[in-house]
Amino acid sequence: MTSELVPAAGTTPGAPLIQARDLIKTYAMGEQTVHALRGVSLDIAEGDFVAIMGASGSGKSTLMNILGCLDLPTSGQYRLAGEAVETMPQDSLASIRNRRIGFVFQQFNLLPRTSAQENVELPMLYAGVKGHERHARARSALQRVGLGERTGHTPSELSGGQQQRVAIARALVNEPQLILADEPTGALDTRTSEDIMRLLRDLNEQGMTVVLVTHESDIAAWAARRLVFRDGEMVEDLRQAVRA
Repeated sequence: MTSELVPAAGTTPGAPLIQARDLIKTYAMGEQTVHALRGVSLDIAEGDFVAIMGASGSGKSTLMNILGCLDLPTSGQYRLAGEAVETMPQDSLASIRNRRIGFVFQQFNLLPRTSAQENVELPMLYAGVKGHERHARARSALQRVGLGERTGHTPSELSGGQQQRVAIARALVNEPQLILADEPTGALDTRTSEDIMRLLRDLNEQGMTVVLVTHESDIAAWAARRLVFRDGEMVEDLRQAVRA
């Protein structure tokens, strides 16, 4: 049984999906110790839409890796949907990633000679989902992101925005509780970026929790909450009017 954590300061009331307390992450580089995170505490409620901002080296990517169970903190506590992540072995981390988290990356990370549908099916292969169910769920996810007519196309036959939609469909297909998007519009033009952000906002309005890393203020403006990092510390946490 996991112990409950006291709500972080300034947290909006609601069921917390993410609870982080005093997260510290250090790296040894030769004889130097790099302090990537310096005692970060935060809560993110179910259904929230959060943008994490900061310059290179601010700690935002380190935090995203920890929230995504891709890395563990040097010290501190992290609960994802009540599960104590910081004590998990690697196989348990892989399981929680597959069950609870959908990832969207800047460069799409699609297999180049594989169709959109087959790319979307990949997380279900790892989860052991049988073929007929994989096919149906992948088609449904592609329909959800507006690519129902493009299931057989390979990435080279799709625009950058369409490739990112395939990546979002892949992130959704295992019905995760959390979408983590790392610079999801970084490789896209302005108009296409707005289309992708509108899609993420629509998913959030349907109840999906979305956390994105960005260095662009106009992209962060789509989120309901903005966290700003500097030198491994969270220096700003504010609610904002969502972009119309």
